[in-house]
Amino acid sequence: MHALLRKAAPSATDVIRADHSRVLEAFHRYKADSRPAAKQAIVAAICAALMVHAQLEEEIFYPAMRAAGSTLLDDLEAEHLEMRTLIAALSGMEPSDPQYDLSFMELMRDVLHHVADEETMLLTHAESILGDRVKELGAQMAKRRLELMAPRAGEIVADKARAMSGRPLLMLAGALLAGLWLVRRRA
Repeated sequence: MHALLRKAAPSATDVIRADHSRVLEAFHRYKADSRPAAKQAIVAAICAALMVHAQLEEEIFYPAMRAAGSTLLDDLEAEHLEMRTLIAALSGMEPSDPQYDLSFMELMRDVLHHVADEETMLLTHAESILGDRVKELGAQMAKRRLELMAPRAGEIVADKARAMSGRPLLMLAGALLAGLWLVRRRA
């Protein structure tokens, strides 16, 4: 792996904590009375982030923990399976379905429980048993994240745009138009 990436990348435990923070913040954007398209976009963005996060943990972090002798992973992997089940259910529903909000709240509860388990037990344990390897694993996770996210880039941008309420979207459109006007004026 490129030496610069290894030096610049956060540790694996910092990658996981940052993912947790981003998803928890995204949960706060969900409002049951939002427009159906906005709800669906927020849920899609959260579900995509959760799927990438779980894949990073399962491909890179959990195997390293298991190789280092950790016995804390069985319940966490079962929680990933439950999360995937809820994500699949949500992806098959329309936001107008009466079960949509309830299913999303169930996903939120499961994720909050999972985050609490990882942050209170697993991550500090990982830092003690993996030592300096957490930095190398973080670099691997950063590289793999780019690989996983690249094919979804357009979808991610579209979800973010759909999730925005009217006012921020108008502000973004205005800023883009102003930027285009400035660029054309200088040309």
